[in-house]
Amino acid sequence: MLRVLALILFLTGIPMQAAAAPPDAAPSDVDLELVLAVDMSGSMDMEEARVQRLGYLEALRHPDFLNAIKGGYLGRIAISYFEWAGLVNEDSVLDWQVIADAGDVQAFTARLESRPVGTRRGTSISNAILFGTNLIESNAYSGARRVLDLSGDGQNNTGPLVAPARAAALARGIVINGLAILIRPPNLGVPLDQYYSECVIGGPGSFMIPVHEPEDFAVAVRQKLLLEVSARTLRLAPRPVAATPAVDCLIGERLNPNFIERVFPELNR
Repeated sequence: MLRVLALILFLTGIPMQAAAAPPDAAPSDVDLELVLAVDMSGSMDMEEARVQRLGYLEALRHPDFLNAIKGGYLGRIAISYFEWAGLVNEDSVLDWQVIADAGDVQAFTARLESRPVGTRRGTSISNAILFGTNLIESNAYSGARRVLDLSGDGQNNTGPLVAPARAAALARGIVINGLAILIRPPNLGVPLDQYYSECVIGGPGSFMIPVHEPEDFAVAVRQKLLLEVSARTLRLAPRPVAATPAVDCLIGERLNPNFIERVFPELNR
């Protein structure tokens, strides 16, 4: 993983010098509006939840993250954070903050570090997408790019269907990237990274990064943040896009009988 990150940084040429913001830029103008949407569902034990939180803290505090921000046209981004399971944990929401220097990074990560770590029932990727979309649509910033950065370890199994939620975000010009956590992958017949690629991520330059081992988590988060902040994308071989997804995007819902019987009884016919 470390070699992959080093190669990506070399190939993408992420600038390491601060860019001077144009004199006519408004205080609300930023290079990027970024929402970090982090899965804290019950499929994670407390140790995995702590590893995930520490991974985000380490990635945000790494000098490469701030250097990538400073290399942008304006040299600043706006960032927010929340955790989700079946529902969004309202207590976990970190309000929007501009990051342009080390003090901003310290302030944001201190707020994140002070939040208690806990897990909840259910996995609603759709609720996370809808909540993240609203955060972006309702904030006070004007970003050249808008990204919802979503990490998770399971398929959507409660709340609205994921495909319409994703479509609504994409229609508003929001790019969805994914971090598929495969440390203890669910045995649902569909690989989680493939599910994320086909059913969750979307928008120009969107990408998904898998995590297979706990020790790789912080590096994977940092890799994802650097790609998002620098507006670079992974250089993947092009592949034809099927008219319909190769993955059943209702796989999680189909395995939740209560969900199906209440909302979509026709799916069991």
